Amino acid sequence: MTDDVDTQVSDRLVGRVLDGRYRVDARVAKGGMATVYEALDMRLDRTVALKVMHDGLGDDAQFTRRFVAEARAAARLSNPNVVAVFDQGDDNGTLFLAMEYVRGRTLRDVIREEAPLSPARALDLLTPVLSALSAAHDAGIVHRDIKPENVLISDKGVVKVADFGLARAVSASGNTATQGLLMGTVSYLAPELVTDGSADARSDVYSAGILLYEMLTGNKPHSGDTPIQVAYAHVHADVPPPSLEQPSIPPYVDALVQRATARDRDLRPTDARVFSRQVHRVRSALDEGLPDDPELTGDLTVPIHQIRQDSGYDDGYTRGQVPPDSRPIRHDTIVVPVDHGRPTGAPAKTPAPPRRRSRGPIALILILAAAIGIGTSAWYYGIHRYTTTPDLVNMEPAAANAKAAERGLRTSLDNQDYSEDVKKGEVIRTDPKAGDRIRKNGDIGLTVSKGPERYRVPQLVGLQLDAAQQALSPIKLITGQIIEQYNETVPQGKVIAISPKFNTIVKPGTAVNFAVSKGKRPITVPDLTGKSYKDAKKTLTRLGFVVGRTTQYDEKVAEGNVISQSPNNGTLFAKDKVSLVVSLGPPLVEVPDVKRKTTADAQKILGDAGFKVTVQKAPFNLGLNIVAAQSPGAGRKVKPGSTIVITVL
Repeated sequence: MTDDVDTQVSDRLVGRVLDGRYRVDARVAKGGMATVYEALDMRLDRTVALKVMHDGLGDDAQFTRRFVAEARAAARLSNPNVVAVFDQGDDNGTLFLAMEYVRGRTLRDVIREEAPLSPARALDLLTPVLSALSAAHDAGIVHRDIKPENVLISDKGVVKVADFGLARAVSASGNTATQGLLMGTVSYLAPELVTDGSADARSDVYSAGILLYEMLTGNKPHSGDTPIQVAYAHVHADVPPPSLEQPSIPPYVDALVQRATARDRDLRPTDARVFSRQVHRVRSALDEGLPDDPELTGDLTVPIHQIRQDSGYDDGYTRGQVPPDSRPIRHDTIVVPVDHGRPTGAPAKTPAPPRRRSRGPIALILILAAAIGIGTSAWYYGIHRYTTTPDLVNMEPAAANAKAAERGLRTSLDNQDYSEDVKKGEVIRTDPKAGDRIRKNGDIGLTVSKGPERYRVPQLVGLQLDAAQQALSPIKLITGQIIEQYNETVPQGKVIAISPKFNTIVKPGTAVNFAVSKGKRPITVPDLTGKSYKDAKKTLTRLGFVVGRTTQYDEKVAEGNVISQSPNNGTLFAKDKVSLVVSLGPPLVEVPDVKRKTTADAQKILGDAGFKVTVQKAPFNLGLNIVAAQSPGAGRKVKPGSTIVITVL
């Protein structure tokens, strides 16, 4: 427990927030390509599994491009048995996937704790894996890395497949650091992936067949001291029948495993959906308790001449062994006649002619008996045991089950899918299809309609554009027109509005149009120096600026006009401030003291100071012509040219 705590504490990502959204809470697992963490999506307040690629992978541009492309493709998969991909991101070189968090265990845990599993249990675990792969193959996606670690089983028993596309992203990288990452999964690689790196749906079928073998036996079919030896075995040795390790396994289960793991990909089921139908037939035979089903076994058996022709190797090697020489081993059969009745070198005796016996009636009886036996077997295995699948499409499951029961058949819910034509809750298709042959007491798989595939447009307003676009991918919507416009309140790069609007119900493939903020509109600042303050303020206010005003005296700028402006060029945004300095006119002049001066002297002193003079006589004028008072008073500062009133006695 202490070691685990220390590991968590020392992990550099625990406690970090990636992409400003995902808070990394605890490390869950570590593999060859990535480390998985439990994390909190702080934007949507939900727990997610964060798969963080190991350092160095993000340095490879080719890997990064492939990683993004494959993650987007995987995010489009909609299947209850696929681990949903919510988001992918790059936080300063740290590549990650945000995925559905599945609480439970992996198929590896089940194999380790419970294997060998019964054939029925193994097939029940394989069926949802094939459901996930079928959805992928229908969408043109090949997993390429099917292994027990990528099969998750929730606490509620739901089986889900993870990591679609990651193996393809790694294999596309030219970085030598990535070349060995898949060697840990070499036990499940199809031969063509080893020989030439090519892969298609049949490669996933091969890996699924290896999974089935391992569940049935508890062991991998090929072993070796090095990954290269194991890879060599996949190319040059057939997967043995699992009954060699578990004798109770029926021949048709052996045939199912060997058909899926045929080294020649042309001999395998063409994709997971075809393999799933074969699994369905085998599961029905197990339900009937058949120790063998020659017809089913024959249908699934790989033609032996094709195996020999393909391999060129002797079958005498034990499981997992690799021939010491890569050249084909030829075995020529020499037929030597032997006469056990005479010594070596003695002349041959002429045998006496045998007594002729009448064998005609006996031979005829044997032939008739054989014919009757063969005919009875053919009738039993080919006709008597089978009926035809009824048409159950457009029926509710209960009604479909009742109609199937009329023929002694059962139904089970295989899957749910969207349909534009079939009402929600009614059967879209069956496996086998209507009119196909089915074993009496067999099981018909029903795919039930979820109704038309529709999605609600999520709330995207306020998100960064790239985040909004990523939110469309899981719900199969696409980006439409992007219109950029200035906005005074929404920061640059964020979504202002969308069409269709939030919560609108739309079809898959609907284009969502975005109005995206370019930020505040820049406004050119005019130079209003020398203009009257009144006009300058009016102009700036109309442009959306806030006007600041200070005053000062200026001998050159008329009172009320703008002396200076800050800023007086460039661009600002609405509600930004422009400061004006407004002239009070020339500086004030101090009024000289002329009291007790004669009228003439007072007029001269004030005139020389630049003032105008108005003389008025006191009410009780004595004719002395002496200044008794002045206004403004001595020492006051007034504008140059102001009028000074003097009162004389």
